[in-house]
Amino acid sequence: MNLDAALKTYIVESREMLQEMEDILLRIEGMTDQTESLNSIFRAAHTIKGSAGLFGLDGIVGFTHHVETLLDQCRSGDTPITEKLVALLLQCSDHIGRLIDDLETGIEALSPELQQQGNQLIAQLQQIYSPAPAKTPTPAQPEKSSSKPVSPDRPTHSELWHISLRFGLDSLRDGMDPLSFLRYLGTLGEINRIQLIDHHIPDFDKMDPESCYLGFELSYQSDADQNAIEEVFEFIRQDSHVCVLPPHADLDDFARLIGELPENDEDLVNLLVQCGSLSSAEADTLKAPPAVTDETVTTPPPETPSAINKPETIPQAQNTAPPTASRVSSETQSIRVDADKLDHLINLVGELVIAGAGASLNAANNGDTELLESMSTLTRLVEEVRDSALQLRMVQIGGTFNRFHRVVRDVSKELNKDIKLVITGADTELDKTVVEKIGDPLMHLVRNSIDHGIEPPETRVAAGKPATGTVQLNAYHDSGSIVIEISDDGGGLNRERILAKAIRSGLVSAEQPPDDAELFKLIFEPGFSTAEAVSNLSGRGVGMDVVKRNITALRGSVEVDSEAGKGTVFQIRLPLTLAIIDGFMVGVGQSSFVVPLDIVIECIELTNHISAADSDRDYLDLRGEVLPYVRLRDMFAISGKPPERESVVVVNYAGVKAGLVVDRLMGEFQTVIKPLGKIFSHLKGISGSSILGNGDVALIIDVPGLIQQITALENTAYALPKQTMH
Repeated sequence: MNLDAALKTYIVESREMLQEMEDILLRIEGMTDQTESLNSIFRAAHTIKGSAGLFGLDGIVGFTHHVETLLDQCRSGDTPITEKLVALLLQCSDHIGRLIDDLETGIEALSPELQQQGNQLIAQLQQIYSPAPAKTPTPAQPEKSSSKPVSPDRPTHSELWHISLRFGLDSLRDGMDPLSFLRYLGTLGEINRIQLIDHHIPDFDKMDPESCYLGFELSYQSDADQNAIEEVFEFIRQDSHVCVLPPHADLDDFARLIGELPENDEDLVNLLVQCGSLSSAEADTLKAPPAVTDETVTTPPPETPSAINKPETIPQAQNTAPPTASRVSSETQSIRVDADKLDHLINLVGELVIAGAGASLNAANNGDTELLESMSTLTRLVEEVRDSALQLRMVQIGGTFNRFHRVVRDVSKELNKDIKLVITGADTELDKTVVEKIGDPLMHLVRNSIDHGIEPPETRVAAGKPATGTVQLNAYHDSGSIVIEISDDGGGLNRERILAKAIRSGLVSAEQPPDDAELFKLIFEPGFSTAEAVSNLSGRGVGMDVVKRNITALRGSVEVDSEAGKGTVFQIRLPLTLAIIDGFMVGVGQSSFVVPLDIVIECIELTNHISAADSDRDYLDLRGEVLPYVRLRDMFAISGKPPERESVVVVNYAGVKAGLVVDRLMGEFQTVIKPLGKIFSHLKGISGSSILGNGDVALIIDVPGLIQQITALENTAYALPKQTMH
């Protein structure tokens, strides 16, 4: 049993349940029927508390118990859902998240600040709910009746609960510590007496140290209801034997319990007496053989077995009964895999792709037809393995988008603005690594839209707009990339203020002001801010440049478009994956380059070559369309003379077309992306490298960067097309 692994799983699952709670809380106010949503929130809180009890995390158990109590009153209708209550429950969710963060970092003792926050939240919770008075369960009116029929004719004397436990063999392997359940019972009441059942521990040479052979019979004093006590064991109920009998349970219930257990009847009766759950007289009644009557002769005997006729039961077989088919089906729908293992798999697939390319090259050089055919089949299978492995890393961006409901709610209230968040394209998939790294840039852009973009309600109404502003998050696929748009219907960027700031900073000339597109890009410059006042949200000019830098590090780009009075749109383009791509390989001199295949439109021959001095501004007429192109030989200063016949690879990125002039076309190529070292980070036009089958290194062209350079040249100079292609 690996408790560290089990605890890690608990941390991950608890965060997922906290996110589920937050998502529901943000929507629940507008729901007409809140019953199912409240049940979902309650289940999430209860599961977090119950699992924490298994690990002895008393701080999480204690705090979550108060949250659970309030949620239970909400479920019963005693406490209505209000905006104030939702805000409090969101704060409680945040506090539980901080407790789990401390757990993950290994902090055992609560900091005074966190302890004070917890106490303040508990006080607010207690002001809303009224703790239920302690009550003593009676046999006639338990909160939840026993699953067995109860006869009022033979109630037992004990005023205590009786709990019978037989843990399944796999309990320890599943991360369930039997003592944790006993500790958790201590949070609801007090264990009066306990008897250990260890008869089934095999001889030492036959014992499996990872199997659980233990059981318990215990008497228990608690004011909790039967439902609360039984929920302590909900995580082991499927594979273990659990029976909870209320105070003054009928003697027939104990008879049925004895019949269900594998131990000897007389020994069990004696154990129940030692627990205090049965008196000696009650035990004698159970031991006595049933009286023979006409009814017992003509009617099949009841299901209560006696010590004489009960067949011997093998405990191991009973505890490891196979689950039902439906349960197996539900459990195999998905599995949780450690991210490091998945990354290792992707790396191995990448090496497999490289090795396959080398084997195919050797087969071609040897001219072995049969080997080439076999390698063709192998290559196809490797491609399928690659695609399947990459698909494992793809996740929907909706999980990231949904986190911003809370941000919009909290920040808009802080700024006294009324803002709604609209999400589209939540099912768009991209690489998990990209999702993890795009969260912070998105957070800054959303907060920037709320703070600077959306106007106050009175300003919007005066301008003829709805008082409620809108921030929209949208995602979609385009040309092998994922596009994420953050838009608002606010006042837009203030062009005059940006221009004035840029002139004062020396970024632009007052005599030759740039167009709107170039001017708006200046907001991504370090320290550039036009905010009149600095707030705790923004205004210091230290955010937008970090946004651009983080997106660029992901081989992406960010653009901004704005219209005065209409709003602003930030558009982020990112690669779908950072691991393996389909590439189109080209050659220039002795060098090889890879262009991402998704953005390649076509390849054409560059005829009537003209060696122009100003080659960076070459254009050609592509069937009536003016197409700028750049020569990779000149871009990367590759020595040697170009061949008589050159080719142009036409690419399209973000709606902009351009041509890349190369010496030769080498065909499609599975490209395993290898990042460049820091020493090469200054290189422009290169986004990574890849190893070829012959061991050579090919550089991956940074097409977005090249197109940006071409666009910049277009904005500074205009030239007539130099060639015509048909």
